[in-house]
Parts: sequence; structure tokens; C-alpha cells
Amino acid sequence: MTKSFFRQHQASLLTLLALVLFPFLVGLFEGASPAVVWANGSGTSKFMQGLAIEVFILAMFALSYDLIFGITGLLSFGHSMFFAVGAYASGIAIKSFGLNLGQTFLLVLAAAFIQAVLVGIVLPRVKGITFALVTLGMASVLHLIVMSTELGPYTGADVGLQGVIIPDFINPAVERLRLYFVAMTVFILFYLLYKRFVDSPTGRVCVAIRENEDRAKMLGYNVFTFKFAALLLSSITAALAGFLHTIYQPIVSPNTASLAFTVTALLIVLIGGVGTLSGAFLGAIVFRALDFGLRRYIGESASFINGAVYVLFVLFIPYGIIGTWRLKSLELKKGWEDLLKRFQRSMG
Repeated sequence: MTKSFFRQHQASLLTLLALVLFPFLVGLFEGASPAVVWANGSGTSKFMQGLAIEVFILAMFALSYDLIFGITGLLSFGHSMFFAVGAYASGIAIKSFGLNLGQTFLLVLAAAFIQAVLVGIVLPRVKGITFALVTLGMASVLHLIVMSTELGPYTGADVGLQGVIIPDFINPAVERLRLYFVAMTVFILFYLLYKRFVDSPTGRVCVAIRENEDRAKMLGYNVFTFKFAALLLSSITAALAGFLHTIYQPIVSPNTASLAFTVTALLIVLIGGVGTLSGAFLGAIVFRALDFGLRRYIGESASFINGAVYVLFVLFIPYGIIGTWRLKSLELKKGWEDLLKRFQRSMG
């Protein structure tokens, strides 16, 4: 049974081992011993840990988007709202109200539940492109709120929320390796939770709703309940990604509440593979590596080239990296048609 388990989960276990060893292997390449890396030394290793933390945060955000779009078929243009609420709630709670991380964590969970309820209110009334526009409107309202001068002392307005003091035991400037392992662990736990959710009867009904909502209703399922379950889990995940973002980043930018940040999640999911879950992590790696590499060597022109690469990616690898690997074939025409059908279903 043990051999069968290792054989069945070989790729996942090797990935986990690689993630655990990653900081130390990077340190060895520049001549730093594991002890130096463990003590938060080694410049290159520390820098790469920072990039990896960003990947874990983006992967959690993309994973939450894949659940409602790729699994349940809810196209949202305002998913950044979930992330931004978690990020800003964390920063304001710590900076303005002096809450500790435990209290802030509970506050973020409460905020995630409330915003899921607010979005869930419109679920029975709208679907498809109408739902997408409603979520975009909600996210736009939040963006205006965090940018307003009236709330500037709390949100930082257009310059962003700054000056959040993180405790030394998890401060990335002091204990970056610890934060790396915390972010990695949180992502892995949520990934396993998502796998369990998708493989459960609830998850299978969500997939059925994505494929044919009317038929799911005809079979007697209360589709609102299943949509809300997916939405709630997605909201909590994105909000906790925002919580980690505030811990890691010295500033919470208003861009986290913008449409562009929702598009970031969509791009990551498209790169990795819509509805694959594991594609969220691989897509986050490709997205962050491409963005970092192009901005480092090209500068301001990176955004244009990034956009061109993503268009080519969607056109020529429509199933994403994971989807294409599973099919063992590009199947470009079929994949493009399938992608269009997904968007058409989502838009009603």
C-alpha cells in the first residue's frame, strides 16, 4: 500500500521535496551552507525566497479564481475585491488598531465571510455576463473607497497603505525563511482542501453546474447552495492570500482592488490550465518569472511583450500547461473551441 501511495503521488511528493530544499539549493549555488541559509543569510537565496513567497500568494489567489470560474463556471470580473479586502483589512487592523496577527487573522476570516454573503445575495438573480458585471461594479466601489481621501489615514488613498509593522518572528526582513515555509504550508493545505472539495459530491455538483446549470436544477439540486459554497471557500482563500501579501509586502497598493489584478488571476489560470487546480501553481511560477525577467532586462516595454506572450499562449496552448500535458497533445483547434465554449457558458 505504501509503494502504491508513493507511485500514485510521485509527482506531488517530488514537488514538495523540491520546495522544501529550494532555499538551501539556491544557497549552495552561491557557496552558502545550509546553516547560513537557515540563519537567513545568503543574498541570492533570500531574494529567491521572496520571489517564491510571491508565487505562493499569487497561486492561492489564482486557485481561488479557478474554483469559481474553472470548476463552478462563474465568470467574475471583480475577484480582486476578495484579495484586496484581506490585504487592507490586515494592514488597517495591525497599523491603525494595534491587533496582533491572531486577531487580524480572525478579522480577515470574518471579512471574507461577509463579502461572500454580499456577492452571494446576487447569485439567484443574475448569471453569466450579468454576474461578471455586478462583481466588477462591487470591486470598482471598493477601489474607489480605498482611493478616497476621506479614508486616506486608514487606506493610504492613492499612495497605498504603508507603515504596517509586522512582528519580528515572521517579518520577511528578519525571518524570511520562516515566512517562506509558512506561505508554502498554507498554499499546500489549501490546495489539498480544494482537491478534496472538487472530488467530493459538492464539487461534482459544482462541475455539473458549470456544464449545464439548467440540467442540475432539473435533477433537483439547489444550485444556489453549491455556488455559494464555492464562492465562500474562494473568498476565504483569496482573503488569506491578501493577508499573506500584507505580511510580505511593505505597501498594499490600490491596484490590488483593480480589474487588472482580477485579470492577473485569469491569466495565471489560463497559463496553468482552467479547472486543473494544480495549474494555478505552475501558472503563478510562469507569470512571476516572465514578469520579473522581462522587467529586469527590458524595462518599461515588458508590459507590451507580456501581453503578446499571453495572447500567443492562449491561442496556441488553449488547455494551459497542465491540461496540455494531461492530453499529451496540443489539440489546438479543439482546445480553442473548448475555451470559447467555457466563456460562452460563463456569460450565459
